[in-house]
Amino acid sequence: MERVKQNHPRNFEDPVRENPLAYQDYSFSVDEQDIHQEEDNREPERGFTNSLVDLVKMWWAALKAALGQRINVRQRINVEGVISSLGIFAEDKYLVIPHIAVPDIRYIDWAELRRRGFEGVVFDKDNTITAPYSLGLWTPLGSSIEQCKALFDNNIAVFSNSAGLLEYDADYRNAKILERAIGIKVIRHKVKKPAGTAEEIERLFGCESSKLIMVGDRPFTDIVYGNKNGFLTILTEPLSLAEEPFIVKQVRVIERAIVYLWSVKGVHPISHKLVSDCRQCVKDKPT
Repeated sequence: MERVKQNHPRNFEDPVRENPLAYQDYSFSVDEQDIHQEEDNREPERGFTNSLVDLVKMWWAALKAALGQRINVRQRINVEGVISSLGIFAEDKYLVIPHIAVPDIRYIDWAELRRRGFEGVVFDKDNTITAPYSLGLWTPLGSSIEQCKALFDNNIAVFSNSAGLLEYDADYRNAKILERAIGIKVIRHKVKKPAGTAEEIERLFGCESSKLIMVGDRPFTDIVYGNKNGFLTILTEPLSLAEEPFIVKQVRVIERAIVYLWSVKGVHPISHKLVSDCRQCVKDKPT
């Protein structure tokens, strides 16, 4: 299997040292490589991952003690999901590495992606196209969303771990409000990303998941889900950290640090059959 070689961005600081919350000038291109590690390298890799798991567990315990307050259930599950993911992806770390990373969706060249044969787009919601927990579109993204709708014949949808998820939106009230506000279908589902398959989404779009694009701001949910199900994956920076709970901000630091560490250790995303050079699908300036 092919992987994608990462071209490291300019001024890309170590997230552990600097605690940045987003990538800058990130791009990937396909490079044929032998992805099989020597057997004597597997134990060190496993030990590296186990150390990260222990570190995150210690951080989480210390943080709860320092806060001295009950953590919101939704936030707690997200944090523990990161811890769980570290163990699950000990052998499949490439699942967290996106094909493309951009500041926001305005940098995505929808026309180029459509030309290459993609038939639909699946968006995460919170901090990808809306502010956290908002039920309205982030205003500056309006033009890009309209371009996307026009090019993909409205074959786009929102797949969120908030609106449309049975656990947090039992009567799908928020999904309905969001649909009216942004004019995009919200997928109803019972399983949180990154768990679950793409079967329902494939039926909705009428095509294979390899012809779909998954866009989201979370490596361990949106990107993992997309990669393991064959989507082209695009990671965006969060739209607004000011409105996010403190816990979620801390989780972002951990997620980005882990992705950075795995990247510099030579972990690359899976190649995609429709795109040989993902940089050609990114705009230099937003529109």
